[in-house]
Amino acid sequence: QVQLVESGGGLVQPGSSLRLSCAASGFTLEDYVIGWFRQAPGKEREGVSCVSKRSYNLYYSDFVEGRFTISRDNAKNTVYLQMNSLKPEDTAVYYCAAAAAPTVMTMCRQNFGEYWGQGTQVTVSS
Repeated sequence: QVQLVESGGGLVQPGSSLRLSCAASGFTLEDYVIGWFRQAPGKEREGVSCVSKRSYNLYYSDFVEGRFTISRDNAKNTVYLQMNSLKPEDTAVYYCAAAAAPTVMTMCRQNFGEYWGQGTQVTVSS
């Protein structure tokens, strides 16, 4: 059974850091492009960052570039999103997704995923 499970969310103050994890099971992670997406209340889901199968290509949305870092450990079947300098506007449910064929830009900009996790809540508030 294909499964993606996010973890690492929580309530933090502005300026803090969090590291999200996305653990994959039921398929070989290295065969898939992986993306992190988020959805805030009342807003559409948006791509945050995507990483190619061997980490050769990375994509970051404008609103997180320089603050967030995506990485993957194919041996552990896990993808990470290190989030630094968090802002209240980063508050959202964060999802990871996997897709076999797209470019990182296509996946992130078109919210494309074949498999999706259930999400983890990130709340940034003082």
